[in-house]
Amino acid sequence: MGFVGILVVFVMVFGGFLIAGGNMSVIIKAAPLELMIIGGAALGAYIIANPMKVIKAGFKMAIKAMTAKGPQKQDYVELLQMMFQLFQAFRKEGPQGIEKHIEEPDKSDIFKAYPSFMHNHHAVHFLCDTMKITLSAEMSPYDVDDLLDADIKAIHHEEHMAVHAVQTVADGFPGLGIVAAVLGIVKTMAHLTDGVEKIGALVASALVGTMLGVFGAYGLIGPTATKMGADIDAEGRYLGCIKAAMVALQRGAPPIVCVEYARRSIMPEERPSFDEVDKATKEIKKAA
Repeated sequence: MGFVGILVVFVMVFGGFLIAGGNMSVIIKAAPLELMIIGGAALGAYIIANPMKVIKAGFKMAIKAMTAKGPQKQDYVELLQMMFQLFQAFRKEGPQGIEKHIEEPDKSDIFKAYPSFMHNHHAVHFLCDTMKITLSAEMSPYDVDDLLDADIKAIHHEEHMAVHAVQTVADGFPGLGIVAAVLGIVKTMAHLTDGVEKIGALVASALVGTMLGVFGAYGLIGPTATKMGADIDAEGRYLGCIKAAMVALQRGAPPIVCVEYARRSIMPEERPSFDEVDKATKEIKKAA
């Protein structure tokens, strides 16, 4: 959907400009150099302001924001189904029954059956590491709750650093657009004796810099940072679903109740119905 939004922004802005009688050749001619000044300065500032891990995360998350969707209902169905199967194995076989799964999740038959979960590396480590510690140490449900909250907070803090970095670039874009425009005016001042037509063309080119700075900030980079933040929140809800099931398991609840705790923690728009989860868990029971 991200690219659809970008297309709408470009069509509406420049389409309106053309309908009003604007000449796109002025923008097309001036845009490369203006973007070199604005984009280059923004990139340099981004590199100066952030450590390498944040720089890489910013680019990676921005691309993901434009191309990927957050967890959907079917992803949650698979997650609940997977946890039910794992908890069933734990209840029937004890710690030895799931040790091979949580120690080497890439080789686990249970995990590999649910690709949407396996592709979420944060979620895999979140679940497996929690089960390892709960099996190796005496922990109360309250301890597990606090532990998982701390883990989610740490994950989000690192990701929000990247969001803040990209948003800072967006905030600086209009100012850098003014820098490009001022440089254009400086260039224009050297041609004051060349006639009104020449001066008009140079001023128009200079103003393209201001336009591109504001356009990039509010039409492209700012919304991308907002989408990155929304993706983090969606990831947090996915981890929160796992957390709800793990805390219930630590309380001694049966697998089906653990899964129901997890299901109730999902936002209504993404939450599978009771019947959908019941059908999914019955399939596991039949297979067993």
